[in-house]
Amino acid sequence: MDLSFSPVEIVFRDEVRAYLAENLPKRISEAVRTGGELTKAMMEEWHAILNAKGWLATTWDVEFGGPGWTPVQKHIFEEECCRAYAPRIVPFGLNMLGPVLQKFGTKEQQDTILPRILDGTDWWCQGYSEPGAGSDLASLKTRAVRDGDHYVINGQKTWTTLGQHANKIFCLCRTDPDAKQQEGISFILVDLDTPGIEMRPIRLIEGGHEVNEVFFTDVRVPVSNLVGEENKGWTIAKFLLTHERTGIAGVGFSMQSLEEVKALARKIRRGGRPLIEDPLFAARIAQAEIDLEAMKITNLRMLFKAQQQGAPGPETSILKIKGTVIHQELKDLARRALGPVAAPFPGSMTDGNIMFGPEGTSNNAARYFNNRKTSIFGGSNEIQRNILTKTMLEL
Repeated sequence: MDLSFSPVEIVFRDEVRAYLAENLPKRISEAVRTGGELTKAMMEEWHAILNAKGWLATTWDVEFGGPGWTPVQKHIFEEECCRAYAPRIVPFGLNMLGPVLQKFGTKEQQDTILPRILDGTDWWCQGYSEPGAGSDLASLKTRAVRDGDHYVINGQKTWTTLGQHANKIFCLCRTDPDAKQQEGISFILVDLDTPGIEMRPIRLIEGGHEVNEVFFTDVRVPVSNLVGEENKGWTIAKFLLTHERTGIAGVGFSMQSLEEVKALARKIRRGGRPLIEDPLFAARIAQAEIDLEAMKITNLRMLFKAQQQGAPGPETSILKIKGTVIHQELKDLARRALGPVAAPFPGSMTDGNIMFGPEGTSNNAARYFNNRKTSIFGGSNEIQRNILTKTMLEL
């Protein structure tokens, strides 16, 4: 297996690099680079720029508006976006619901919903986790009871990322309480303007409002909003989570973080020498870089396999585990490099025009604490190890 890029892929990489240099707004890339606030307007602006080029729905088939890229081209695009400090594409409508509707949705759902995702009319969020059903998602309790041509939904979802910006939510609901856990679950689309829905913010450890909890009280949803067959939603959930875990690896973001840590270690001096020359710190950077290179090779191998077979397999759990562990290690190294300067939270890092740390590091504490979540969401790393043990080792 040749893991180097082909001449055609190198030409594509250069095209992506040139487009980003010309079209990515500086104020948006600076917000990403410095860990500043990335507003809804900024995210929507970047989506619109990519959509105008035909590069927004990278996981979609051509007939639905996708660019027709190979898995390797998608990887190159994501890597170059990270290198340029472009915002991560908000995944819920584009990379999660879009592929689900293309595989399981009716033609009416595809014709109605997909264009509204592309042009930004609808902003979707994900209604999966519940207070008692996170990594053990099959134990979810939110009920959807059939009442004529409607479902009546009651229950609660939590950790709903960017739900404060959304006008739609796709939910897993239990439609047959007497069935086995993985059975009796359905995938239902819900308009957040429907009476009976309340969304409350959850403040994270670093003070940000990124996630929410959503309460459903006698929420009536048309049966036509069911995706796929009733009680067969677990099949859709597994399909969606496999794609989600591939993206969670974040190879490009870890490469970006590695370069940031190296730059910090060159700037910061300890004992009269650059920190990068400290043997213990240099060894930790080297180990993180070795792990990252190994993950990059694993990622390319899986992309090659997906290119041959058309879909990723359970090996995506490897990417999820290693990707999050490496990213957390790199954020920890940045925190250690800064030392006491890393402690303050946003808003307390400056005194007038005096900056207490190197330029671009004022949100280091917030980024470090925010990234503690990555080994939990999308199925905790412990759960991923169980998946690998069962599906690949057959234990």
